[in-house]
Amino acid sequence: MAVNEEFIEVLGARVHNLKNIDVKIPREKLVVITGLSGSGKSSLAFDTIYAEGQRRYIETFSAYARQFLGGLERPDVDKIDGLSPVIAIEQKTTSKSPRSTVGTITEIYDFLRLLFARASDAYSYNTGEKMVSYSDEQIQKILTEKFNGKRVNVLAPVIRSRKGHYRELFEQIAKQGFVKVRTNGEIKDITKGMKLDRYKTHDIEIVVDRIKIDKKEDLDTRLKESIKTALYHGDGILMIHEQDSGETNYFSRNLMCPTTGLSYPNPEPNNFSFNSPKGACPVCNGIGTLHKVNTDKIIPNPNLSIKNGALVPHGPQKKNWIFKQLEVIAERYDFSLNDPFKNIPKEAVEMILFGGKEKFSKESKTLGITREFKIDFEGVASFIEETYHNNDSTSLKRWAKEYMDKVTCPECEGSRLRKESLYFKVAGLNIAELAQKDIVDLADWFNTLEKDLSDKQMKIASEVIKEIKVRLQFLVDVGLEYLNLNRGSKSLSGGEAQRIRLATQIGSQLVGVLYILDEPSIGLHQRDNEKLINSLISLRDLGNSVIVVEHDKDMIERADHVIDIGPEAGRHGGEIISQGSPEEIKKTGTVTASYLNGTMKIEVPEKRRKGNGKTVELKGATGNNLKNVSIKIPLGKMIAVTGVSGSGKSTLINETLYPIMNAHYFNGVKEPMPYKSIKGLEHIDKVIDINQTPIGRTPRSNPATYTGVWSEIRNLFTKTPEAMIRGYKPGRFSFNVKGGRCETCKGGGLRQIEMNFLPDVYVECETCQGKRFNRETLEIRYKGKSISDVLEMTINEATIFFENIPKIYRKLKTIKDVGLGYVTLGQQSTTLSGGEAQRIKLASELSKRDTGSTFYILDEPTTGLHFEDIRVLMEVLNRLTNKGNTVLIIEHNMDVIKIADHIIDIGYEGGKNGGKVVVTGTPEEVAKHKKSYTAEFLRKELF
Repeated sequence: MAVNEEFIEVLGARVHNLKNIDVKIPREKLVVITGLSGSGKSSLAFDTIYAEGQRRYIETFSAYARQFLGGLERPDVDKIDGLSPVIAIEQKTTSKSPRSTVGTITEIYDFLRLLFARASDAYSYNTGEKMVSYSDEQIQKILTEKFNGKRVNVLAPVIRSRKGHYRELFEQIAKQGFVKVRTNGEIKDITKGMKLDRYKTHDIEIVVDRIKIDKKEDLDTRLKESIKTALYHGDGILMIHEQDSGETNYFSRNLMCPTTGLSYPNPEPNNFSFNSPKGACPVCNGIGTLHKVNTDKIIPNPNLSIKNGALVPHGPQKKNWIFKQLEVIAERYDFSLNDPFKNIPKEAVEMILFGGKEKFSKESKTLGITREFKIDFEGVASFIEETYHNNDSTSLKRWAKEYMDKVTCPECEGSRLRKESLYFKVAGLNIAELAQKDIVDLADWFNTLEKDLSDKQMKIASEVIKEIKVRLQFLVDVGLEYLNLNRGSKSLSGGEAQRIRLATQIGSQLVGVLYILDEPSIGLHQRDNEKLINSLISLRDLGNSVIVVEHDKDMIERADHVIDIGPEAGRHGGEIISQGSPEEIKKTGTVTASYLNGTMKIEVPEKRRKGNGKTVELKGATGNNLKNVSIKIPLGKMIAVTGVSGSGKSTLINETLYPIMNAHYFNGVKEPMPYKSIKGLEHIDKVIDINQTPIGRTPRSNPATYTGVWSEIRNLFTKTPEAMIRGYKPGRFSFNVKGGRCETCKGGGLRQIEMNFLPDVYVECETCQGKRFNRETLEIRYKGKSISDVLEMTINEATIFFENIPKIYRKLKTIKDVGLGYVTLGQQSTTLSGGEAQRIKLASELSKRDTGSTFYILDEPTTGLHFEDIRVLMEVLNRLTNKGNTVLIIEHNMDVIKIADHIIDIGYEGGKNGGKVVVTGTPEEVAKHKKSYTAEFLRKELF
């Protein structure tokens, strides 16, 4: 059947909450799917269109290959026509491996490795001289010109500065027909049984030939053979020793230092990879950092004695082998386990920390006899180190890590590469120095590189340089110019990871592909939004179809086609309420249209909160790109921390302020980034961080279990008369433990049928009909409803049902207040969108009793939220602030920033040009600032 050239046609989509919808999506256009959170946008884009694209791709594999992949279930849709190959660029952050970096994800680092393998200059790490390499003919030509008429020894170096007696080596050399060797600068005949002092270091060269160099033809042939033989036995290196002057010269087929004879292998791309044994630093194995024991963490209080717990990993004295050994060490070094640790002799401290073996005798003063003692102690620090590196137990590794610091590898100084790899340079810089440059600086460097390379190098490298420049430009175009190639993918935000993958896809120059993106504008300042939209348009212009699930106003207005899903969320959504060009959408009466055309908007408050007059003051923060930043955070207000992407907001709040507070209030172990001091923590009583991690990774996790309301509901069911008569406990009403659940489906409600060569199928459990519990459990009713009926209720329904049970009502009400009334209590957490998951976390925190002195930190809570959802969310946060709490929000969304009481703007740019406080104050004060990018967009909202 021919592919529909103009549309992707979806007929009868019923995935999740979609109401059997039909939709035509124009091909080779930029299409935005928008609508309230939970209305069904992701269900259409990812769970229907992308899932079907993936399934069709896997169906092309052989049955043999498919059995290893595991099949993909067909989405609940009647028909999809006109589908091209699909690539989804989601927010799921890229690899968490410490070996994955921006450079490796984008493949730019692979091109850099190729460039260095083919067009770099090598330098000696001994003398800094440029390395040289010669062909056999070049060596012969140099020798006949430089040493014409002189007597020389042609030598093949076989041992360089190594200990040993080398008896076997001399026998081997003699068997090959050589009669003389030079050992430590002295030429000797090889004799039977010849050997050297095994404890001294030696240099050994085979004397291949002793010749007077002349330009005669027969001598030329002899010299040619001698050079060939010497290079063969010397592993590519030969030495010419002039007999009269004693001067030695080195020549090599490989790269070699002309003065010291230091040799490097000829470079290949793997020599510059920190993921290959050929290139990785041997000390840190290419990670760049090491975990090293910190003795201050083992002995935090040297005023304590060992008996009273000076050695924190072992605690106070116990009757075990370790303390028996410590008593023997005390006997040996004349101290007592009751002495303060600071008074223990140095040698004893060395033994306690790093261990040792020793036998000694000591006369007992009381008994008058000599006793034999034996110390065989591993050492506290050595044991911790050993446990961390060689133990398979995750919990023991975590225990050991508490007494260690993450330090930069002293061998490679964080560059991850071997010493030799760092002495290959292009235009004076090695590969690690290039990987540390910000993308924008690296792009500038490559733009001017041609003038620094020779014609020969340019001939080799021009294609590679072209590829690198194109890819760097794509990263700049999606607003990531502040990153560097060495940045670990683990530290990237969801939005950054998504934009890197977007840049990689643009770089691949594919045509005729359907790209589906999930809110690529997350974490992007308004200033960089334009760059992102232009990147998507260029992807479209290559001849691809681009579908974006998005709420950003600019993105919607620049789209070719908009699909609005609604009218509400959950069960009340899942319908196409309008579609067309942005101008056509604005004329409809939908909620989205009302926000786009300005009839509905989030109002700026008439007056800003005064706060409680107290502050938390953080001074001298210098983590990552922060330039000695000091900030005052007024308490009792809503605070927005703003600034362009990469300016240092997350470093300042998530990596510095939150770990300090968490350690202060809850003994958190995460080490904060460097700072000088903090004041004012006594004015608040706890800190709560509501971040973007998922609430659960299994279908058994759901809003009820996460918020803790499920425990209360189970307790309520155990108090019903029937349950009390039967003696049922709360576990009876859990679908995670045996007893009350249906054992056929183990409380899942669905049964997995393995189909061998076909995709696994999930069918409703025939025993419990999807109710999760057994018959006896379902007989227990509260107000006529079974425990399974309660799981099926939406939050809105459950709020009314449980309104007379304060503990349950309060928790449900907060979930409803954050705009999640449409979600069912038992909805699997794996089916929740990112925005929904974050709001459930927020609801969970809000349901706890606040003290009026709590400090809340939210990182981009508007992720995945429609304009209307943002309004609902801000009402909740305003209520929280009105009670006297402090709410600090890291945010780019102007609707949030304009209603904050206080703004801290970080900038001016991202990366190394960021990390400063640009301006602080009320939105009105900030908007007047001339150089702040946030101010520029804030003025449009306020004035």
